[in-house]
Amino acid sequence: MSNPDKPLAAHTSYPDAPSPWVTRWSHVVAPGATVLDVACGGGRHLQWFAQRGHAVTGVDRDTAAARARVPDAALVTADIEAGPWPLTQEQAEGGGLREFGLVVVTNYLWRPILSHILGSIAPGGVLIYETFASGNETVGRPSRPDFLLQPGELLRACADFHIVAYENGVLHAPERFVQRIVAVRKAQANPGEPPPLGYPLSLKSAF
Repeated sequence: MSNPDKPLAAHTSYPDAPSPWVTRWSHVVAPGATVLDVACGGGRHLQWFAQRGHAVTGVDRDTAAARARVPDAALVTADIEAGPWPLTQEQAEGGGLREFGLVVVTNYLWRPILSHILGSIAPGGVLIYETFASGNETVGRPSRPDFLLQPGELLRACADFHIVAYENGVLHAPERFVQRIVAVRKAQANPGEPPPLGYPLSLKSAF
C-alpha cells in the first residue's frame, strides 16, 4: 500500500530486495512463527520469511504483485485506511484481532491503525517496523507530517514492549530520514521460568 507522497525507491538502490533492517533482525523471530506483513506491496518480506519456513500473511490494497511473487502466501486485499481492520478472529474464537509471531511494517505509516498493528502481535511476538521520519521533508518525499514519524514516536508506541533495537537518523543512497524499531511483546512467564534477560544483537551471537 503506498502513500501518494511516497518515493518509489525508499530503503535501498534495489527496492525489490528485503530491507537490511528486516534481514538483520530476522533471527529474533521464533522458528516457524507466523508472520504478518502490513502494506506488503510486492511481497519482498513475505518472500524472505516464507523462504525461511514461516507461514506468511500479507495485507494491502493491491496484492497482485505479492501473489505473483509468493503464490503460497495468505493475502488479504483490503483498504486498511478507509475500511475496518480485516484480520480478526471468528466470533467462535473470541472475535478479537488475529495474532502473529511477527508483524513487519516498512515504508508505511497510518497512525489510526497503529493500535491494530500492535494488537496483532502475540505475547512473545516481535514487531519489526521501519519507515520515514521527521527531517525527510528536507531531502524529498514523503514530506507531509502525516507520513513522518516524530522523534521517539515508535519508542512511545512500544512503551509496554521489550525494546531490542531502535534507531532514528539518516541513511544514504538514497538519502532519507528513517526511524526503526525491533520490539518484543512481553509474555507471561511460565511458573519457575525466568523472563529472557536479553536478545542476541546479531545472528552470530545467537549461537
